[in-house]
Amino acid sequence: MTCEAAVELLIGHRWWLVRDDFLVHVESCRGLSGESMAVVDWRAAWAALEDGHQPCSGGERQILRVATSIAEGVPIDLRDAVTSLDAVNSVRVACAVLAAGGHHVAAAGLVETRSR
Repeated sequence: MTCEAAVELLIGHRWWLVRDDFLVHVESCRGLSGESMAVVDWRAAWAALEDGHQPCSGGERQILRVATSIAEGVPIDLRDAVTSLDAVNSVRVACAVLAAGGHHVAAAGLVETRSR
């Protein structure tokens, strides 16, 4: 359930899934029923990110850090992770956390921007 939530976060964000330097951490395989699947080497992706081999914006970095934390249990500073996200990505992260806990919600239409 947690890996699925992490992958859904990356799918919703989209940016990481079009990068060749991230896709080296993704392996294609077949499921038990023969369906196509992909497996992310979360630890290798985390190491590349932390070592500076995955150049990205602050928000993109935090999306991958949150996804890796959900998938692998890698500790992160949640305050640091969420303060650099825009409203859309904040909702994506919230939905991923809910999904990891077994509560599936649709992210579409949940973002309401408030002025401060």
